[in-house]
Amino acid sequence: MHTNYYFLRQLAPALTERLRGYRVAVCFTQEKDELVIGLTNGSQEFWLKAQLGATFPALALPETFQRARANSVDLFPDMLGEQVESVAAWPQDRVLQVNFRSGARLVFKLYGPRPNAIFRTAPDAPAQLFQQKLLADAELKPQPPVPSTKSDQSEKSAESVVQTPAPGKLPPPLADLPLRYLRTQGYDQATPEAKTRLVNQMLAQLEKPAHYYVIQFEGRTRLSLLPLGEILETLPGDDPIAALRRFVPMALGRRALEMETKQLRQLLERRADEASTAAAHARQRLHALAHEAGYRHTADLIMAHLHEIPARAEQIEVLDFYTNQPKVIKLKPNEKPQLTAENLYRKGKNQQIEERQLTERIARREAEAFTALERLEEMDSQPQLAELRGLRAWRKLHGLDPAATAGKAPGELPFKVFEDRGFTILVGRSAENNDLLTQKYAHKEDLWLHAKDVSGSHVVIRHRAGQPVPEPVIEHAAMLAGWYSKRQHDSLCPVTVTPKKFVRKPRGARPGQVVVERERVVLVKPGNPFDRDEDK
Repeated sequence: MHTNYYFLRQLAPALTERLRGYRVAVCFTQEKDELVIGLTNGSQEFWLKAQLGATFPALALPETFQRARANSVDLFPDMLGEQVESVAAWPQDRVLQVNFRSGARLVFKLYGPRPNAIFRTAPDAPAQLFQQKLLADAELKPQPPVPSTKSDQSEKSAESVVQTPAPGKLPPPLADLPLRYLRTQGYDQATPEAKTRLVNQMLAQLEKPAHYYVIQFEGRTRLSLLPLGEILETLPGDDPIAALRRFVPMALGRRALEMETKQLRQLLERRADEASTAAAHARQRLHALAHEAGYRHTADLIMAHLHEIPARAEQIEVLDFYTNQPKVIKLKPNEKPQLTAENLYRKGKNQQIEERQLTERIARREAEAFTALERLEEMDSQPQLAELRGLRAWRKLHGLDPAATAGKAPGELPFKVFEDRGFTILVGRSAENNDLLTQKYAHKEDLWLHAKDVSGSHVVIRHRAGQPVPEPVIEHAAMLAGWYSKRQHDSLCPVTVTPKKFVRKPRGARPGQVVVERERVVLVKPGNPFDRDEDK
């Protein structure tokens, strides 16, 4: 609530009492999104440092400040020498205004995503903006001067703000913390009369807080006028300047810990969710494979009834001796039934491999989800993780630091992955996946392969520095390119081989469509050479 109206309206008269008669001595910036103003009355100095970044807008009031010798730029030169008359909070808003005796105004707009400082030499003079990209702020008009003493401003605010709200509605300047506080007091379940009473009691606390609280709430260090969340410090409620001086350095110091904790939680939650989803999908696929007639089943029926199949038949109805039910089997007129059965046996073998891979994937992904959930529980129970050094050491211990999580392991790539003589071969799974492989994953020195003149998967052999790709590796990759194409059942398949740098995607081309500018062609028999040693 350090930028909330209820705090600013207490800060404003305190600053007025402290700064009346002070003159602006310096105004500069030396860090991004930071405006520093030094004021003096001739014998004492007062520093006001405005943090005007979108992530943490704040007014810091350091007791001393040392200007850097370099990388420091003067700003708002017309403000130098201006003498402070009063400081005021805009009604029902997150805006603080410094009024100078000459009629000049400096406005601090402390909106979360778009903070800014706006200076005018007179109420109708052109606006000078700190964040110059926020052009709309030039239209913000300074408010006329308001009562400058604590008692006057409190009386006026009490008349205009503490009013009986309509049942079920809250005043607009109440931010999230007051609303959360009301809910801890049973606001949601209360009757309309009780809600009105609770709101008025809370508004009275906001008007004249007995204490300011530095709290830890939902992973953030915050300043509150109400006791809420984990209370880190309790400060006197009659000195908002001292409260701000204590809160802002503490919040900035804890900010790195809070941001890294939040990022780490998000990473672990995402890992657990992705792993659980992947395991569920694999389990569904495995269930489908277990409850459908397999390729080997159909091939067995063809071979058992081979003598009954007429030449060039498109289909045949046979008695399925597995189920004792009639079954219709589709055939290719231009293909011998024996070859059809051979191809089905090959697919059956691949289906067995897929089932084994799915089982392994389910176990691996479920273990990953369980590990991520365990790490989340540890984050809530390990005391050392409440400090930045302890958090970073724990993150590194479990391989969760950014350097370790930046890339994916080869087994997690979204393509079919094969290893041959130390070289990695990647195979696309669909037209869109082909584009991802060729346009995003492949490097210019990788070898790119594709079955010639037909649709099929893009195949990439990853380049290894100083090591030319052996011809057997190219042959095996070409066999994969033929196998995962429309030429899968051809006796020989021509395959394009070229460095990826000679492959480009024309503007407006369909998914998976590319142009090859230079190529050589190899002839291979389509197949998956990496299945040869599998048991049938």
